[in-house]
Amino acid sequence: MPLAVRFDNYGDVDVLKVAEVPRPVPGPGQVLVRVVAAAINPGEASIRKGLLHSVWPAIFPSGEGSDLSGVVLEVGDGVSGLAPGDAVLGFVDTRASHAEMVVAEADNLVARPANVLWDQAGSIFVAGTTAYAAVRAVKLGPGDRLVVSGAAGGVGSIAVQLARQAGAVVIGLASEDHHPWLASHGVVPVAYDEGVEDRIREAADGGIDAFIDTFGGGYVEMAIGLGVPPDRIDTIIDHAAAERYGTKTDGSADAPSREVLAELAGLIAGGRLEIPVAKTYPLTQVREAFWDLEKRHTLGKIVLEP
Repeated sequence: MPLAVRFDNYGDVDVLKVAEVPRPVPGPGQVLVRVVAAAINPGEASIRKGLLHSVWPAIFPSGEGSDLSGVVLEVGDGVSGLAPGDAVLGFVDTRASHAEMVVAEADNLVARPANVLWDQAGSIFVAGTTAYAAVRAVKLGPGDRLVVSGAAGGVGSIAVQLARQAGAVVIGLASEDHHPWLASHGVVPVAYDEGVEDRIREAADGGIDAFIDTFGGGYVEMAIGLGVPPDRIDTIIDHAAAERYGTKTDGSADAPSREVLAELAGLIAGGRLEIPVAKTYPLTQVREAFWDLEKRHTLGKIVLEP
């Protein structure tokens, strides 16, 4: 029987377990995928802790995971364009990709380009579509000065690259350990500790046009204080501040299409976008993977490899 991550109640990482489950069976319009790589995400940790119960309650026993890359094993009735043996990437909306096998809607999958690594392919959906939507929301043009908080994280590391491709001057807030990576991608790195606002003003040399907050904890207020118009501020995490100041909250729900997935995969294949993978863990070490993620200090993505 295949293995899958499960949890029976809300709690810390210790509620996670890896259990044997019945082999999934694809229905009409679905395919069965053998998962090769599946990224983990902060939102999954929040769901597991019960922090999002009012919005996305868990039904126990619960699985978890959205991102995936893998190989098609079976196709259901009515599926065209996919066949057993095909390499794919995409997502599920059933909280089930942290597993050896998963059923996915065929419409949620695209072909994995041969030169896109499995770990990168299995990290595109949540972080990639969130970054795509956030960059689109702040309406960047050539020469615009953008600040990104959490610039070396899973979403931030993609957002800064997409913003540079839009012609923006990008200032990335991150710990100093990650400054070399940001600088190598054309981003002006700024440490986020005491005095950060003064350092941002110095780096911007003329004011800030837009702000993307991927971290929370007061960055929306900081953006307002820096004079950024609310309609050019996007936060993916601080919804209370967004409501208070009238800023945007565009994220993965605003760009989850196959076309966006294919576009992002094409950028990676063409060498124009990097999905940094900080570390990989076997599925059986899912607790360790989330413990690492929840420290919020990694560069890019953390990925499970069933």
